[in-house]
Amino acid sequence: MKQRRIWLVRLTLFGLAMLLAVGGWTALELRRDLQGHEQRLAALGSRVLATPCGTIEVAEAGPADGPPLLLIHGSGGGFDQGLALGADYAARGLRVIAPSRFGYLRTPYPADGNASGEQQADQFACLLDALALPRVAVMGVSAGGISALHFALRHPQRTQALVLMVPAVYRPDPAVPMPDWALQVLDAAISADLPFWLLARWAPDSARRLILATPPPVYHAASRAEQQRANAMLDEILPVSARRLGLLNDSRLTTGAARVALERISTPTLAISARDDGFGTYASAAYSAAHIPGAQLLGFNSGGHLLLGHQPEVVEAVLGLLKSTDSRH
Repeated sequence: MKQRRIWLVRLTLFGLAMLLAVGGWTALELRRDLQGHEQRLAALGSRVLATPCGTIEVAEAGPADGPPLLLIHGSGGGFDQGLALGADYAARGLRVIAPSRFGYLRTPYPADGNASGEQQADQFACLLDALALPRVAVMGVSAGGISALHFALRHPQRTQALVLMVPAVYRPDPAVPMPDWALQVLDAAISADLPFWLLARWAPDSARRLILATPPPVYHAASRAEQQRANAMLDEILPVSARRLGLLNDSRLTTGAARVALERISTPTLAISARDDGFGTYASAAYSAAHIPGAQLLGFNSGGHLLLGHQPEVVEAVLGLLKSTDSRH
């Protein structure tokens, strides 16, 4: 019996030592990754502007005299996601303006709690004033589609063209609104970086399906370049804790998204999505295109929320719309 107790003690101590070692390694790896993301964000060179509509963070890419494109990021984003989404457009000569929406990175969540799509759209108008830009093309990606629609409605004279990229906006069969308890669980999950980091590191296919709404078979069938684009999109959600308030607000706004007066939008519009988008944005894109006068729909059967495999076609379609609406041509 004594020998057995000794072995049990040894096994217990060994187990504890292994747990401590794994925990220590995890903490060091997470800290290293977070420090890397802090350096990445700093290197991108965003700035914070004070406007009559509140403080807003913004970064730019592309030639300063190029046609301006206001690129509104999706959930889990910030100015950095906007720059990544706009890289192909900046390379083609557009001046990409990438702000962080309410509650993302260095754009504060409004003190009065009013982080509606209308409020965000008005802040974008104030941002354009600060940049001395009278008119821009607007691209709203995923949850960014809400404020993009409101911008086109509230500031039509400043909207050259509207692109709704996998828009998480109204559709006729909306999802059931997220209950308060679910929002609390979500808040707990994204208040710290560790849960997200563990999911992305150890279960990447699940992360791509749940967070990027892209079927794993679509990812694995994509080119190496497209896989790298997806990997970067997932990885660069970190630090997720710096995007917590924005993510929570997006969950409220996009689940059962309210319908806006689409028939009143006079801006040339292109809506883009894929049928297998796990967030159901194909129905939203098709509905918006059917009710915005003169709008076009570019739809794909596969590609997921990231439209994997279709980037060249998407870029050409967007550039075609912008060229046709640019008064300088």
